[in-house]
Amino acid sequence: MVDQTGLTGHYDFKVTFLPDDSQFKGRPPPTKHDDNGALAPSLFDAVREQLGLRLEAKKAMVDTVVIDHVEHVSDN
Repeated sequence: MVDQTGLTGHYDFKVTFLPDDSQFKGRPPPTKHDDNGALAPSLFDAVREQLGLRLEAKKAMVDTVVIDHVEHVSDN
């Protein structure tokens, strides 16, 4: 996930959504309804409706660290 909101700071929030089959390895949590008992929306819709933000699926360049070899520390 790449943050392109321009918002600064840290935020705590709760989002109620209905996972799709690709999330949670096909074993979604048992709660699939929102606080009012209605069927919860998808993650993308929940973020838009509950937080006023839009999630977009797209490719972006990100910094990556690759570790290609690891050894135990010597006694020296």
